[in-house]
Amino acid sequence: MQKPTLLLAATILAIAVCGTPASADDAAQGHAFWGKPSVDGGKCCENLQEVRDNIDRIDRDIVKLMAERQKYVAEAGRFKPSLDEVNAPARIEQVVAKARRLAQEQGLSEDVVEKTYRAMVAAFTEYERSVWHKE
Repeated sequence: MQKPTLLLAATILAIAVCGTPASADDAAQGHAFWGKPSVDGGKCCENLQEVRDNIDRIDRDIVKLMAERQKYVAEAGRFKPSLDEVNAPARIEQVVAKARRLAQEQGLSEDVVEKTYRAMVAAFTEYERSVWHKE
């Protein structure tokens, strides 16, 4: 088999297995470059905008839950006798370990959840310190 024929055979095999390769026009229209819809049992997502709409919906829920969490963080300060008590390294490790376990149960990257929680807890600790100073 000559090299051009081999290349053509490989291209035909790749198209048969993976589908037609995406073009720049496909990208502009939000078409996927690989794979098939995998979210919600394959019902989502047919284009990038659909993905982004769902991420935006989830972000609204996350921010709503963070606002609720902030209220409890401020409330926790009432039970701490000094500003030094706001920093609670042992509690941070408990929260991170719990989040890692929950992530594993949900099929979420434990490393992603740990990094996210460490950043979130650090920000909320700073917030709690500011609230404690006001009281």
